[in-house]
Amino acid sequence: MQLPQPWHRERLCPCSLTVLPALISFSSKSQLLESSDDVKIFLLFCKFLALKDMWRLPGQYIVVLKEETHKSQTERTIHRLQARAAKHGYLTKILHIFQDLFQGFLVKMSSDVLDMALRLPHVEYIEEDSYVFAQSIPWNLGRIVPAQYKSGEYNPPNKGDLVEVYLLDTSIQSNHREIEGRVFVTDFENVPEEDGTRFHRQASKCDSHGTHMAGVVSGRDAGVAKGASVRSLRVLNCQGKGTVSGTLIGLEFIKKTLTAQPYTPLVVLLPFAGGYSRVLNAACRLMVQTGVVMIAAAGNYKEDACLYSPASEPEVITVGATDFQDQPASMGALGTNFGRCVDVFAPGDDIIGASSDCSTCFTSQSGTSQAAAHVAGITAMILNTDSALTLSELRQRLIHFSTKNLINEAWFPENQRLVTPNRVAGLPSRLVAGEQLYCRSVWSAQSGSTRSATGVVRCSGNEEMLSCSSFSTNGKRRGERIEVHGGRKQCVAHNAFGGHGVYAIARCCIWPKADCQIHTRSPTADGTSTTGVGCSKENHVLTGCSSHSLAGEFSDNVRPVLRMETGHHQCVGRTDVTLHTSCCHAPRIECQVKEHSPVGFQEKVAVSCDEGWTLTGCNAYSWGSGTLGAYAVDDTCVVTSALAGKGAGAIAICCRSRLSQKLQQGF
Repeated sequence: MQLPQPWHRERLCPCSLTVLPALISFSSKSQLLESSDDVKIFLLFCKFLALKDMWRLPGQYIVVLKEETHKSQTERTIHRLQARAAKHGYLTKILHIFQDLFQGFLVKMSSDVLDMALRLPHVEYIEEDSYVFAQSIPWNLGRIVPAQYKSGEYNPPNKGDLVEVYLLDTSIQSNHREIEGRVFVTDFENVPEEDGTRFHRQASKCDSHGTHMAGVVSGRDAGVAKGASVRSLRVLNCQGKGTVSGTLIGLEFIKKTLTAQPYTPLVVLLPFAGGYSRVLNAACRLMVQTGVVMIAAAGNYKEDACLYSPASEPEVITVGATDFQDQPASMGALGTNFGRCVDVFAPGDDIIGASSDCSTCFTSQSGTSQAAAHVAGITAMILNTDSALTLSELRQRLIHFSTKNLINEAWFPENQRLVTPNRVAGLPSRLVAGEQLYCRSVWSAQSGSTRSATGVVRCSGNEEMLSCSSFSTNGKRRGERIEVHGGRKQCVAHNAFGGHGVYAIARCCIWPKADCQIHTRSPTADGTSTTGVGCSKENHVLTGCSSHSLAGEFSDNVRPVLRMETGHHQCVGRTDVTLHTSCCHAPRIECQVKEHSPVGFQEKVAVSCDEGWTLTGCNAYSWGSGTLGAYAVDDTCVVTSALAGKGAGAIAICCRSRLSQKLQQGF
C-alpha cells in the first residue's frame, strides 16, 4: 500500500516524528509499509508507543540499500552522503558498514540530513536506530515432558548435544559450575552506554541475565538441553539494554562465522524485545534463509506481540511465558505478550537458573526471555533427532508436541482470545524421526471495516496451504479464497458492508513433496441450484473447500464430498458463488470427512478429527442464515453461528499418512 512521504506522515498519525519511537522506517519509494498488516501495526504504534521515548536512539540511523547494490556502490553512497551533508554544514559519522547480512550502513547524523539521504541512489529505506530490552523480570523442567510430570523426574529424550545455540545477551560468567565447559564466550561486543553514565562497565560486572539464560538452555542441573553448547555475543549492557543496530551487527557476525566455518544444526536465541523494526525483522528472515533457527521472546508488556521485534517476524519462533499453574505469566502490572504472532508459550515465571553472584550460586528470574530459552532447549533436542529439519518443519513439531488447552483465555483481551495459541511447549518421552502430516492455523490481522477490505495471510517457508477459511465478529463477510500472488499462495478473506473487519485463517501444513493446486468454478446461471468443482487427477486428494461472492449476499453452503470408491472428490455449493477446491498430489495421504450438525440452534459447533488424523480443512454449513465463520483449533473445526441465525454445522476434512496407518496396524 502506498503511503505519503515521511514529511506527510501526520496524515496517518497526529504525533510528531520527534516524539515517535524510533522504530518506524523512512522509505525512498514512498513504500514505507508493505501490506495492510503493516499499516495496522503503524497506526497502532502511533497510539501505543507515542509516550515511549525510551525506545528511541536519536541521531543514529540504519540505512538499508537495495538488494542488488554492490560493495563499491555502498562506498560511493556513503561518500555522497558525507559530501552533501558537509556542503550544508552537517557532520556525519559512519559507525558500521553492513555487507554480509545486507547492504547498508549505520550512521550518526542530524535528522535534517534524512531528506538528502533518502534521495541518494541505491537507498531502499532508512530506520532510526532504537533500543531493545532484556525480557526478564525447577517446576519448569517438569512441564517439558508431561508424561514424567507426576514422577518428579526430568528425563528428556536426548541432551541436544549435536546443537549449537548462539545467545545474544549480556555477558556470561562462563566459569559457573552449571555451564562451565558448555559456553564459549565470543569476543563480540556491541552495547550502548548505560543511562546516566558515559562509560561501559566491564562485562564481568553485569552478566546476570546472560548467565541465567545460558543455564536455562543447557545447565547441568537446571538446564533444558543439558548437552547443547552455547556461544554468547554481548549485545545488552549492564541495564539489559541493547540497540537494533547492535543486534544487526551481531547477526552479521554469526553469518560471517558460519560462512567461514559452516555448522548445523544451529539455533539463534534473541531473549529481548524492542518496538516493531522492519530492518530487524528482515535480517531475521535472511538468517532463516541460511538454515538458522531463530527464537525470540514475545515481550513482557502485556500487549500484542505483533507490535514488537523480533517477535513480530513470521519466520521467527516467538515464545510467550506461563507460570507454575500453566497460566499467562504476570510480572507486576505487566505480563507476557500474546496474540497471533506468538507461536507457543513456555515456562517463564520464577525460573531457577545459574546466578552470576558466585560460581555455585542459583537464582530465579521471570519473563519471556526465560520462556524463549526453554524453547531453545526443546528445539535443540528435536534437532538432535533430525538435524535436517527446516524452521517450518521444526515449528510444526513444536506445535504438535505442545500441551493444548491449559491456558485460561480470559486472561487475554477479548479481541485476542481467538488468535492467541493455547499451547505450552513440551516433548514426548521419545523422539522418532518419521513421516507425518503436520498442520497449524495462521491468522491474519483483522481487516479494515470498509466493504472492499480484505484480510490476507500466508504460510511460512516450505509449508503448503491446504485450505482457507474466514471469520468475522459480527458475521458480515463475503467468504474467502486461496489465490497466488507473487508466486506464493495467500488466503484472502472479504469483508462485507456493515462488517467490523474480517480475519483470514490459513491451514498451513508440512508434507514431503506435496504439490497442491486450486481449482475454481465461477457463478453460473444454468437453472440449477448447486454445482461442484473437484479433483479429477489420479492420486490427488481434496484438502479444503472455500467460496466467496463479491456480488450478492453470501452464506456458508459449500461442503466437501469425498467418494472413496471412485476417487472423485469435489466441493459442492450454490451456483451463485465462486467455488474453490484445494487438490494436492499426495499418493501417501488418505482423507475423510467428519461432520457435526446438531438439531436446533447452537451458538458454537465443533467437530474433531479422530486420533492419528490431522485436520486440513474446516467449513461452516448454514441453514438459511450466515455464520460468523469457521476456524481450526489444532485438529478441531469450530463454527460460530450468528445469534439471530438458524444454526449451522461444522465439517472437517481429516487426513493422515497411509504409512502411519500401516505402522499402527502392525504391518
